[in-house]
Amino acid sequence: MRTTRPGIGLRFDWIGMLFACLLTLFIALPLIVVGTWAFTQVWRYPSVIPRQFGLRFWGQTLARSDVWDALLLSLRLTATVTALSAVICLPAAYAFARMRFPGRNILFLSFLASHAFPKFGLLVAIAGIFLQLGLISTFWGVVLIQLVGTLMLMIWIPVAAFQSVDRRMEEAARDAGATPLRVFWSITLPQAAPTITAALLLTFVGTFYETEGAWLIGAPGIRTMPVLMISFINNQIVVQYGAVLSVMLWVPSFIALMFARRVIGTGAFARGFGA
Repeated sequence: MRTTRPGIGLRFDWIGMLFACLLTLFIALPLIVVGTWAFTQVWRYPSVIPRQFGLRFWGQTLARSDVWDALLLSLRLTATVTALSAVICLPAAYAFARMRFPGRNILFLSFLASHAFPKFGLLVAIAGIFLQLGLISTFWGVVLIQLVGTLMLMIWIPVAAFQSVDRRMEEAARDAGATPLRVFWSITLPQAAPTITAALLLTFVGTFYETEGAWLIGAPGIRTMPVLMISFINNQIVVQYGAVLSVMLWVPSFIALMFARRVIGTGAFARGFGA
């Protein structure tokens, strides 16, 4: 029986800790800098730390009507895309998980197509089609382009959820006289619901922060929060405006991730992928 020498194990532990620290540094440092800018009033080179902190730029940013318009528009877009994605993709995911039909595997793998090529090139091609259809700079044009980005999450993850459901419980319910609809509502859906909720949550967060499609299809009439933040930066408006918007964008993400942690903590998410 082969054993590992203690020195080798200790060496790998230190290497793992080093990579973990570097990864944390690369992720946390930009967040700390942006968060610091959001509460800074004076910070000039060569000062390492800000000379003056305050909330003056929060008041100025929140007083802008375009910020609130962009926030409400982002929430409306995200809710619409998530709802449509659920209506379209969840029945398809159930069919992929439970049914066998010609071309099933090809169709299933085709949902990876939008992620197999450079995304911006695909968006440019779609923008040409949308231009002919009059969907450029419209609410529904942005909804459609963002809906394309949700297909993989809302197909692949729910398929795993439906495949992980205990078939014996479904068969027992049918033997007891339950109708197929009753079995789905009382047995299948409750078991798959935590993983489906996680998929919906990831879709909501991903759509809220989606930028390329919203900018390419929505500009100039549709400006979401991420697009507005980019415009502040590109137009060299006060740095703190962009930093305040960044912190505002973190809030829904943090709430969503905390909720996802509760969902994933049930173990259902892992069982879905393990099917």
